[in-house]
Amino acid sequence: MIISRRTLLQGTAAASAIGTFHIGGAYAQTPEFSYKYANNLPVAHPMNVRANEAVEKIKAETKGRVAIQIFPNNQLGSDTDMLSQVRSGGVEFFTLSPLILSTLVPNASVSGIGFAFPNYDAVWKAMDGELGAYVRGQIGKANLVVMDKIWDNGFRQMTSSKGPINTPENLKGFKIRVPVSPLWTSMFTAFQSAPASINFAEVYTALQTHVVDGQENPLAIISTAKLFEVQKYLSLTNHMWDGFWFLGNKRAWERLPEDLRAIVAKNLNAAAELERADVAKLNAGLQGELASKGMTINETKAEPFREALRKAGFYAEWKKKYGDEAWAILEKAVGGSLS
Repeated sequence: MIISRRTLLQGTAAASAIGTFHIGGAYAQTPEFSYKYANNLPVAHPMNVRANEAVEKIKAETKGRVAIQIFPNNQLGSDTDMLSQVRSGGVEFFTLSPLILSTLVPNASVSGIGFAFPNYDAVWKAMDGELGAYVRGQIGKANLVVMDKIWDNGFRQMTSSKGPINTPENLKGFKIRVPVSPLWTSMFTAFQSAPASINFAEVYTALQTHVVDGQENPLAIISTAKLFEVQKYLSLTNHMWDGFWFLGNKRAWERLPEDLRAIVAKNLNAAAELERADVAKLNAGLQGELASKGMTINETKAEPFREALRKAGFYAEWKKKYGDEAWAILEKAVGGSLS
């Protein structure tokens, strides 16, 4: 199945009209396990499209025993609210950026170090390999279940209402929204910016009212969340790669018999790989689409930004925080020394 940008955006109206996705198929019995899955993305984003397909397959393959209802677009609260809910069992599943998950699992954010990954080949080799396994081990220590495959959010880009970001100097004094995560705050502080931690549900309004001058997100989110309506400039910085770990409440997961767990995990992991391909296709066409919406786009070179972070002590600080083991796994994954 190939998902076009037009199809994604057309799906928004229909999905938002019902508020949540409902799982198709008719089964005689009431589901034995009725679970909720919450996330922070618009219904049109590939993650919700592929998750909806996955939960339909799960219901079919479990013969109606497992039904999962999807609550997209922060319907059940902010990221921090939903993380609390998945820990307590208020929701059974939740997808979250490792950088925000770091408020609970500090070393989860190691994959998001600024200007670390040169390209997607390096990302998937690392996240499906040793680095991903290390982070999943850390998540498991926090009493959460995590699926093997991380979903793609994409390389993050900067937008602004004031002007293009071409060099580190353009970030001095820049009021930028960042997610609620120490790593982002630290990185933009190193650039001498003025980072403000704001939950994603409030980003559009914060930009519209000029509480902040800019924000940073992958192209797919800039498009599906319509941030082009409140931002003029798009700078292709590729400053961090970000994804979504598919998290589960441990007690709810262990209530599922092993055969059902296998079906759920198989379909969620397969959906993650399909979503990665969707995001790649989407991003390939989004630069032109965002330009047609009125955004002025510029490309940047990574090395001046990386050097500014080195000089500010950013890499040395985070190497100390993560520890030698985690940092060595990261540097092995990205193919060289950062600090």
